[in-house]
Amino acid sequence: MEKYILPLVLALALGYLITPGVRVLAIKAGALDHPNPRKVHSGVMPRMGGLAVYLAFVPAVLLIRYLLPNASLPVWGLLTGATIILLVGMLDDMRGLTPRVKLLGQIVAALAVIPFGIQIHYITNPLTGQLLFLGLLSIPLTVFWVVAVTNAINLIDGLDGLAGGVSCIAALTMAAVAWTQWHLFSLSGMPEMIMLALVLVAAVTGFLKHNFHPATIFLGDSGSLFLGFTLAVMSIMSLTKSATAVSVIIPLVILGVPLLDTFFAVIRRYNKHKPIFQPDREHLHHQLMAMGLSHRQTVLVIYAISAFLGLTAVVLNLVSNDHALAMLVVLAILLIYSADRVGVLGISHRMRRGITDKYRQRRSSKM
Repeated sequence: MEKYILPLVLALALGYLITPGVRVLAIKAGALDHPNPRKVHSGVMPRMGGLAVYLAFVPAVLLIRYLLPNASLPVWGLLTGATIILLVGMLDDMRGLTPRVKLLGQIVAALAVIPFGIQIHYITNPLTGQLLFLGLLSIPLTVFWVVAVTNAINLIDGLDGLAGGVSCIAALTMAAVAWTQWHLFSLSGMPEMIMLALVLVAAVTGFLKHNFHPATIFLGDSGSLFLGFTLAVMSIMSLTKSATAVSVIIPLVILGVPLLDTFFAVIRRYNKHKPIFQPDREHLHHQLMAMGLSHRQTVLVIYAISAFLGLTAVVLNLVSNDHALAMLVVLAILLIYSADRVGVLGISHRMRRGITDKYRQRRSSKM
């Protein structure tokens, strides 16, 4: 039993104890987050908190490898890519990198895991359950998935404890899904996968003591990129191993909050004829605060949404394919309706009235 508890205790303790030292280091290194009109905080804050999470996560993972010498997961690939993405994030926290350089660093980190066997070799057709082997598309799809999730977590990191808490919930869900797949399908590597996910939860939880509102240190790009990258890679290491029809959907549901917030941001900016990569103040957390929720209440509401999606992912893994597809249709309708009501789609009531008026004018002209 100790071999399962010790890594979790180590990660939790290191995450809590190392963070104050990383905070001092961030201040000395000039890794500071200055307020601007797009940000919520009003004072200068040290960032680079990702270094604390990394230093809590890696020793615990190495302890798992020592305690479970027959582990089958390619953990060295995860640690190699995570180290690269952490360095990219730290450079951005300290000096600032252009979007192109950051993207290049993310692609390099994603490519670094492929020689270790971390790759999406196939997906399942949700309608038929048949395996679709990707062949030459395997590498670009793997890189696309890792980069997309990495940036999605980075984009939601706008409030104290938000990205860390959402990542914790996603990792907990991955552990739960891995546990069910292990018992249902006897998939190899699942015990280690469960431990990896729980170690990430422990490391982030220790850090969240210093990062939850009011925070004394931010994750920074080093943290949000590291968490997004780690979640993306862990989903490839475990969730894509199942041959069930909904296995291709489960990672999307687990990471629904950051992925949908990013997707809706693209739609919103396209509708407003703005550059897709131009930041705005219309993300989910901005809209909830504009509705009158406090900083802490907004974070807790998004935690609740993430937990709901996580529970849905676990249920999808347990029900039949027909029931799962029906649940996904209902979930999609609910999410789109809720996103529209909250305002993250960027379709205002005035715009809706304009669209309705144009539609009525066209109908009347045809009649």
